[in-house]
Amino acid sequence: MSHVSRVLQPASPSGSHRMPGRRGLPLIGQTLALMRDPIGYLSSGYAEYGEVFWSDAYGVRMVHLLGPDANQLVLQNRQQVFSNAEGWDFFIGRFFTRGIMLLDFEEHRWHRQIMQAAFTKKALASYLDGMNPGIARGLAGWRPDNRFTILDHVKSLTLDLATEVFVGAKLGPEADALNEAFVLTVRAGTAIVRHPVPGLLWHKGLRARRLLERFFLERLPAKRARPGSDLFSQLCLAEGEDGQRFSDADIVNHMIFLLMAAHDTTTITLCSLLYQLARHPEWQERARAESLALGRRDLAFEDLEKLPAIGLCMKEALRLIAPVPSMPRRTLKDMEFKGIHIPARSLVSMTPLFAHHMAEHWDLPERFDPARFLEPRLEHKRHPYQYVPFGGGAHMCIGLHFAEMQVKAIVHQLLQRYRWSVAPGYDMPVDFSSLPVPADKL
Repeated sequence: MSHVSRVLQPASPSGSHRMPGRRGLPLIGQTLALMRDPIGYLSSGYAEYGEVFWSDAYGVRMVHLLGPDANQLVLQNRQQVFSNAEGWDFFIGRFFTRGIMLLDFEEHRWHRQIMQAAFTKKALASYLDGMNPGIARGLAGWRPDNRFTILDHVKSLTLDLATEVFVGAKLGPEADALNEAFVLTVRAGTAIVRHPVPGLLWHKGLRARRLLERFFLERLPAKRARPGSDLFSQLCLAEGEDGQRFSDADIVNHMIFLLMAAHDTTTITLCSLLYQLARHPEWQERARAESLALGRRDLAFEDLEKLPAIGLCMKEALRLIAPVPSMPRRTLKDMEFKGIHIPARSLVSMTPLFAHHMAEHWDLPERFDPARFLEPRLEHKRHPYQYVPFGGGAHMCIGLHFAEMQVKAIVHQLLQRYRWSVAPGYDMPVDFSSLPVPADKL
């Protein structure tokens, strides 16, 4: 049984309340509980303490800020209380050094302004044209049988697409090694032993990071000399308003982070979406009818708004399993939220996954119900920050439109090739030890 303490040091100033919290087991605290069942763990804490409490986890004291009001406070960050960079650095800074998500304030704005050119409508349309043949090739190689796993096949497909579109190259024998490197760097972020002990996850993540660095550094001179239309080339060419360009290190850091984000989070979304379409054949058939009505295998950019069923199902899949279930920050100064004092230098966690399952804000939140996003219900509009799968504010996911486009393009072709289902009574187990993936690979 967890030992519960009601004191967070330093003591709160007069007029605000001390923060309640949970210590848990020696050394590991509440880490295992958070990994096993984050919604259940946070729900019990919310019921006992409300929107603010702390847990000892991952070797530190972490403050949970729960619910839409907390999401709004953190994502708007109007007083610049929260450091995105220092929050994420604790988990993934060693593996995704200075990626766009690990920068703050003016530096973040400068990098984002340069990178935005790679995500314009014109650029996205070009990426879609490049993806369509790759999707067709990838799906043509699928051989469904009793051992077919969606996670492995989708992850391989999205990595191939990301490297073709973002790097401008088709992967050869290095594909498996790259895929494994991304898996290890993501998983290492939530390692319990956070030191490079040979054979353990942190050490494996650092080795994987070095492999990814070599992959991009070897290709960088050619990209600078003969740029193409891919994202890698765009980062080599991009200039800020003052004429400054990215250094080699900047480009490598951004490419590693973006390539991870472009295939890892999309893989999670696709696994969740395909699972729900398998469980709900009426939605699968509705989506299929829209795809067939287009009359062509490949999705054109102007077709994106003609597939509303896929869009609704994707929104609901993102609600049920947020690909980034929690978003850490570090407080830069003392603050107060809901009458609770939060000291400077606190590691805080804002949790979209929890907000997406709150019965106060969603009707039957555990139920797959894409119609909740339609008139007259519009449940996601009850609070402007209750539905935040892509974050918000200055750090809103830069690739959110790319993600929606890629998911629609893949599912559009998949619907034309296959019907799929799961066995009666099957519930997809989810592994939350890092980013949420099907524990049985679906």
